[in-house]
Amino acid sequence: MRAPAWLVALFGRGPRWAGTTRPNEQQTSRVPFHVAIIMDGNGRWAERRHLPVLAGHRAGAQAVRRIVEMARDVGLGQLTLYSFSTENWVRPTEEVEGLMKLHAEMIEAEVPTLHENDCRVVFIGRRGELSTELREKMEWAENLTVGNRRMILFIALNYGGRREVVDAVQAALAGGVKPDDLSEPDIASHLYSPLMRDPDLVIRTSGERRLSNFLLWQTAYSELYFTDVFWPDFGRQEFEEALEDFAARNRRFGGRRSA
Repeated sequence: MRAPAWLVALFGRGPRWAGTTRPNEQQTSRVPFHVAIIMDGNGRWAERRHLPVLAGHRAGAQAVRRIVEMARDVGLGQLTLYSFSTENWVRPTEEVEGLMKLHAEMIEAEVPTLHENDCRVVFIGRRGELSTELREKMEWAENLTVGNRRMILFIALNYGGRREVVDAVQAALAGGVKPDDLSEPDIASHLYSPLMRDPDLVIRTSGERRLSNFLLWQTAYSELYFTDVFWPDFGRQEFEEALEDFAARNRRFGGRRSA
């Protein structure tokens, strides 16, 4: 997939290092290093086509492939996909089981290609509720790609933003931090992945306009972009529009608007 000319002008032609060091300010002012996506609308996409909900999730998996490829090719350093929330367990058993199976299939099918393209895979979320088989596949994917540096793909699986903050506080206290001394850096250093940079841009599909417990700590100053397009229909054009919208914004981080 070839990136459009305007993206090449912004990002350059080489891969951007997917580490935690902040790139120069001129680059971050217009280009998102980290994009996080709330992939919403699979069920409604299927319903409108009189298809079972799992057909919508499988169509959504194809959208995942498209967006990961484009994110890699335009040079994003990090991409986070909200795959399954801690609240999603209340969905019908058949749907949940189908989603878990789909995750396992996607790991097997997609991770080798990600590895070939120097992309690292990291899962965030609570793993205890997941099956042994799925956890083993997750660990295999992380171990296989641990040395890759072109882009980090974070997959938020059984993830909840509030739960992450609680877990981070508990981990900091267990590590010896006194309650009266607990600071923001203490919490940040105990979040699920120390590799994750705060998202520059959060995209949500399907017309909903809320974060739904997604990266609540990390998105304090993220730019938000909402689209009515259902996730299975979210493709190259829609992703380009979101990046172009971000490039036109003036981020202030609580300060005054720059000239």
